[in-house]
Amino acid sequence: MKLLSVLVLLGVGFAFAMASSMTLETTNETEFCTSCHSMQWVKEEWMESKHYSNIYGVRANCSDCHVPHDTGPKLVAKLRAAKDVWHEIIGTIDSEEKFEHHRWQMANAVWDRMKASDSRECKSCHTVAAMDLKEQDRSARKKHKKIAKGSSTKTCIDCHKGMAHEVPKEPEE
Repeated sequence: MKLLSVLVLLGVGFAFAMASSMTLETTNETEFCTSCHSMQWVKEEWMESKHYSNIYGVRANCSDCHVPHDTGPKLVAKLRAAKDVWHEIIGTIDSEEKFEHHRWQMANAVWDRMKASDSRECKSCHTVAAMDLKEQDRSARKKHKKIAKGSSTKTCIDCHKGMAHEVPKEPEE
């Protein structure tokens, strides 16, 4: 009986772990992210960006930029995303007009998180060491050289807002 209890407990634990893993993976898929009505507008913007279509054939999906890869930060991001789903359900952002009304605040929250993580998700694909600085304009080359030397406190999001989505209009006070 004791062995059976242990086997059942192990089975339940394994099933829970598999279900959790599958849920995390499913909620990382762009199809899931854009299934909410409020995400249709940002999906269209993303599809017009270089993160969707470029000469290299590399595509960054929603989770590549918005979800950390490490388990702890990923779980925090998933919990935070539940708030967005809740606001979709209760109607806070369920129309383009309502979404745009809150967009500046939502974008700034994302930018603040990116800044706080030193643009961690950007750097999972982009590295200064791999950049061909000769191909960049003078201003970008100068800034990236400073970053490479460690003499800059700037991170990707400081200069690259609006790479996959439009930069929202700042609300008038």
